[in-house]
Amino acid sequence: MRPPASTKPTLLAIAWPIFIEQGLRILIGIVDVFMVSHVSEGAVAALDVSNRLLFACLIIFNFIAIGASVIITHHLGAGDRAGAGRITTNAIAVNTWLGVLTSVGVFLCAAPLLRLMQLPTNLIQYGLPFLTLMGGTLFMEAMNMSIAGTLRAHRHTRDAMFVIGAQNLLNVAGNCVLLFGLFGAPKMGVQGVALSSVFSRCCACVAFWVLLDYRTHLRLRVRDFFAISWPVVHRVLRIGLPAAAENACYLGALMFVTTFTAQLGEASLATQAFAFNLQRFVILFSISIGLSTEILVGHLVGAGYLEDAYHGLLRSLRTGLLVAFVGILVVAAAAPWLMPLFTDKTAIINDTVRLLRLAVLIETGRVFNIVIINSLRATGDVGFPLRMAVLSMWGVWVPLAWALGLWLGFGLPGIWIAMATDEWLRGLLMYRRWKQRHWIKTAALAREHVTAATDDAALA
Repeated sequence: MRPPASTKPTLLAIAWPIFIEQGLRILIGIVDVFMVSHVSEGAVAALDVSNRLLFACLIIFNFIAIGASVIITHHLGAGDRAGAGRITTNAIAVNTWLGVLTSVGVFLCAAPLLRLMQLPTNLIQYGLPFLTLMGGTLFMEAMNMSIAGTLRAHRHTRDAMFVIGAQNLLNVAGNCVLLFGLFGAPKMGVQGVALSSVFSRCCACVAFWVLLDYRTHLRLRVRDFFAISWPVVHRVLRIGLPAAAENACYLGALMFVTTFTAQLGEASLATQAFAFNLQRFVILFSISIGLSTEILVGHLVGAGYLEDAYHGLLRSLRTGLLVAFVGILVVAAAAPWLMPLFTDKTAIINDTVRLLRLAVLIETGRVFNIVIINSLRATGDVGFPLRMAVLSMWGVWVPLAWALGLWLGFGLPGIWIAMATDEWLRGLLMYRRWKQRHWIKTAALAREHVTAATDDAALA
């Protein structure tokens, strides 16, 4: 029987805590950039390149977190909380081991990775201590991502919001003390920013573990990190690997295009860093709507209400387009007044403003991709977005960025026009996919897997 309408969570009720949480996550990076800008524009560029490498590493953890979150919503939609608990336990265990391996790798290879990104030699001094410290503690971020995804799947979206809020406060306080030498502390520059970020990340990890116990009554023991159920992991990977591969494809293309920007010079790298950080305030609108829609669609798929899922996505898409369009217009209009907070160089300010005006095209196209791809993922349809990502990003975005940015000499505006072309091409293809309802078969199959897993657990 369909649950009463009054008991159904609304998009707004789930989305606004996610919006604030994602905004606070972005704010951590914004604060770091703002404070490091008092060191030099070169330090900002080094921090931006280091963060791109760290984001690429997060993809490794994300394929477990994404897949687990989707399958947990299916089990919860079907009323199987025990099954959701089994998925959670295995997801956290696997992500922890992946986090440890990645942390060791980044810690040992920080310098070669920065050179691979063609960071100028004189900027390595800024990027190396930051990447070494942040990369060496990525295993905590792996745990955080799995637990935060579990809490969101249970619709406890406010929990992550409060944790990230506290993490921001600790990060800002630590930056002030270690960057500017307050209370007699040494002025440690970029290394101080990294130490502050590591400390706040550690505190967030502890808080997430406490909330997992409080909300789900799930307590992992040491043996759970070794007694991994590979059939469960296989179900998670079936969703998570293609989803993470699609994200990795995007970040890989972005990093490759960043090498084009690096060839334009240090000023261009700094300009792009400033523009991306201001643009993130708009991206979080799309992310929050996309994640909340994924949660709703996942629960509906688990309960078997596929028609409700179809119309729910279309409503979310209309909301996302309106909000993103208004948001990027506001940021672009406010950019001339915001940029002097970061730098006093007129050329960088003017170039950043021009990029943000071009971002109106990028962000409206991005809404289609974020919102629809998240919903396709919730239905189990993960292959199509990956195929289109490979074709569009590497067949259109990367070569077009090289042609417009370097070969024809349009510089950063040409690179961003190529980005907008990719977003709109993929976005329209995703919209067509949803409207043609090709995902119905994978959604029905996902529900069958939940039923089969529940029956197997009952027999065991």
